[in-house]
Amino acid sequence: MTSRVLDNGLRVVVSPTPGSGVVAVNLWYDVGSRHEQPHRQGFAHLFEHLMFQGSRHVKSGDHFALLQGHGASLNATTSFDRTNYFEAMPAGVLDLALWLEADRMAYLDDVLTQENFENQVDVVAQERSQRMDNVPYGTVFEKALPLIFDPEHPYGHLPIGNMQHLADATLAEVSAFHARHYMPSTAVLSIVGDVEESAAFAKAEMYFGHIDGGEPPKRELPPTLPPVGERRRADFSEEVPAPGVWFASRLPADAPQSRDLAAVELANAIVGDGETSRLHRRLVRQDEVALAAGMGINPLIAGNSLGLGSVRVVPGCDVDEVVSAVEEVLRTFATDGPTDGELAVARAQAERDWLDDMGTAAGRADAISGCAMLYDDPEALNQRLPLLRSITAAEVQEATQTWLLPCLNAQVRITPAETASDAEQDRTSTAELGGAE
Repeated sequence: MTSRVLDNGLRVVVSPTPGSGVVAVNLWYDVGSRHEQPHRQGFAHLFEHLMFQGSRHVKSGDHFALLQGHGASLNATTSFDRTNYFEAMPAGVLDLALWLEADRMAYLDDVLTQENFENQVDVVAQERSQRMDNVPYGTVFEKALPLIFDPEHPYGHLPIGNMQHLADATLAEVSAFHARHYMPSTAVLSIVGDVEESAAFAKAEMYFGHIDGGEPPKRELPPTLPPVGERRRADFSEEVPAPGVWFASRLPADAPQSRDLAAVELANAIVGDGETSRLHRRLVRQDEVALAAGMGINPLIAGNSLGLGSVRVVPGCDVDEVVSAVEEVLRTFATDGPTDGELAVARAQAERDWLDDMGTAAGRADAISGCAMLYDDPEALNQRLPLLRSITAAEVQEATQTWLLPCLNAQVRITPAETASDAEQDRTSTAELGGAE
């Protein structure tokens, strides 16, 4: 793995794997939902879509068509901290992929029209409808964020965006956001796979070297907020098949040598990751009061990471009793700490996940870009396993006491909405019993 910075500020990382026949291109931009203004949520996600609408030398839709026609797979994602664009393809298609990425980095403004803008706002609205608004429990993350972050906080809103904000936005505002955040000096390009190191850097220079580097915004990160101390709860009634409760938490910020977050991750795995976790064994298998139970972490760099636990309650079971069982599991773990076996399994699972990511050129390229962008050090990738292996049982126990237990203080509860037929049946039963309607 070798890194260079082009004269225009583009950071390029090359990791050759000779003879594999496959190469991956991964381009991270230092822009995500935390870079948006609170009243203009969704610009980063909007550009994830706009970047596929053509550029000066590429027609709309041709980015996908040209690469897929040569056997490539490709896509893009937007998160709180970044946007990434990625392709994996036969090694002979590398030049095409780099040319396409460079053309839209340099010349997207040529096709940033009112028509394209409005069309992609509609596409984003459809995506939100399909993934969130019309899916059971689909908006729970959006409901949980206000319990742990103020609206003005960088993580106070989701990357998918606010549809009213996008509808109210002007093309000038969208263009200004693009000019501020999409340029070589805010990007990391990783090239991984069957390519010679010198050839990869030469191609990066040839395709990207002429693009104006621009002036990147200064990275400003807020201080770390403590865990939620006071009880906060939001209750909703919706068309869902079963009651559910979610537990939101502020966690330590992501950093390459963050022992706090690494300990939280191992604690999270033991308590809430998979069918061998303490929550699943207690709630699903033993008590049979939950259909599913687990906990997840979203590592982030701006002051805090995010945690979200969830329990889907068996219909008819008391939600308060289920929450009490969750609290008992967490407090027992915080008091006793992990067993040697639990910690060994958690480390092994983390190592397996890391090796799975490193098993493909695409996975390595994405991880390299992430370390280069978020930590300014692609070599941080190789510090991951030694860090996890060094975390002690005492650190896991302390992380549970400090960071996981407070998730009980921020709860979202969703119960099934009463249907018209249910309401009518309730009224009939009440009348038959002589009760007042």
